[in-house]
Amino acid sequence: MTSLTQEPYARHTTRTRLVEIVVPVYNERKVLAQSVRRLHDYLTRTFPYGFRITIADNASTDGTWDIATALTRELPHVQAVHLDQKGRGRALRKVWARSDADVVSYMDVDLSTDLTAFLPLIAPLLSGHSDLAIGTRLARTSRVERGPKREIISRAYNLLLRSTLGARFSDAQCGFKAARTEIVQALLPAVEDEEWFFDTELLLLAERHGLRIHEVPVDWVDDPDSRVDVVRTALDDLRGMARVARRTLSGAARIPVPDRVAAARLPSGMGRQLPSFVIVGLFSTLAYLMLFWALREIMTAVLANAIALLVTALANTAANRRFTFGVTGSAGALRHQVEGLAAFLVGLALTTGVLALLPEAASRWVELAGVIVANALATLVRFMLLRAWVFSPRRRKENRS
Repeated sequence: MTSLTQEPYARHTTRTRLVEIVVPVYNERKVLAQSVRRLHDYLTRTFPYGFRITIADNASTDGTWDIATALTRELPHVQAVHLDQKGRGRALRKVWARSDADVVSYMDVDLSTDLTAFLPLIAPLLSGHSDLAIGTRLARTSRVERGPKREIISRAYNLLLRSTLGARFSDAQCGFKAARTEIVQALLPAVEDEEWFFDTELLLLAERHGLRIHEVPVDWVDDPDSRVDVVRTALDDLRGMARVARRTLSGAARIPVPDRVAAARLPSGMGRQLPSFVIVGLFSTLAYLMLFWALREIMTAVLANAIALLVTALANTAANRRFTFGVTGSAGALRHQVEGLAAFLVGLALTTGVLALLPEAASRWVELAGVIVANALATLVRFMLLRAWVFSPRRRKENRS
């Protein structure tokens, strides 16, 4: 890899904080110079901190690298790095991993996001209030211009992240993100993706460690000349989600984070437990619904519900014991199952109550909808019971002593 560096603002006598902005590019000869000059001019005029712009060329073949090197000679505080392989995540990893800035960030070369959002993105990181920051196009106050295809795919993808992996951030794909450098450098070794899913995986990992993610509503205009293969990217993202889900269930996503990072910001590991609980709950709910539907063919709705709920409750407690709360071995397993039946009874009472309120002529689909709603309420109660009572860290500590 070749790199050209310029003197950063960090050594300016009146600017003591440094922010590095990475602009990943692949065959962007037509827009690179104009975008970088515009970004450099904006930061020079308005940004109150030191900055360094790094153009990260992902193996371009159209002369992009020549333009990038020319810009480093033309503009102060601009540098360029060249990678021999494609991949936005690979480029960000390379630059962020070696950065000496206080905050690292990146934005798409088309500058689709209005630059007025950049200071609000950076400020909470430099103040120490937040650990990562992302632009979101899905906030009510965001102003977004893009076609229906991209809008639908983006919203569906973020909905999947929230429903299957318990993500709490709203927009994983917006190309406008930043993080405290020490945070990123602690998390990078555990991020596997090198392409478009890199952002999402980093954010999911950060949430799993209880780190604070600040969101900034942005004004965003779609680039009509974008050459991103939306369908292929979406499929790659789905594969990435499946891999992260497997890692979460196996407990492999936990990494050592320096104490100074204050990783455990959420009490008692809730930030680590909730995604795993959601995944286990989804599988349990699907199993329950299939079993309920099959049993309903040969028995009453109330009896089918009770049997399906009991079977899946036992499996759910066992799975959460191992994957969500990290309890292994046979010690206490029977007690955990007995106490877990309390959550089963809550779910049984709610679902039976719903079924009892339905008219006798209700269709099978109406019954199914009713038990789904009741199960959603029971799931919330189950998590609180398991976390605060069955697998309470205090009880486990007392048992060990």
